[in-house]
Amino acid sequence: MGRIQFKKDGLQRDFLQRVLVSINCPSLRELINRGFDVPYSTLKNYYSEQRLLPENLFKDLCYVAKIDESSLDVEYLESNFGQVKGGLKSKK
Repeated sequence: MGRIQFKKDGLQRDFLQRVLVSINCPSLRELINRGFDVPYSTLKNYYSEQRLLPENLFKDLCYVAKIDESSLDVEYLESNFGQVKGGLKSKK
């Protein structure tokens, strides 16, 4: 599974806020009690856009909140996005 990147800054936060309103959930902490197995600190990182949403969590949130995925302006990134090839630099 890859990651989801929203085209503009602030849209990931808006998406998460829209999900919370749609499922009548008062806070991110309460979202954990609704059956999502994601640590609260990780949810905060998604909300503050420090980390990109995983594709499976994005699809689950869209399903629960009844949001059409195709209506959102997102880009699907590969599963190895952000990884660095090791062993390229060495001491001489």
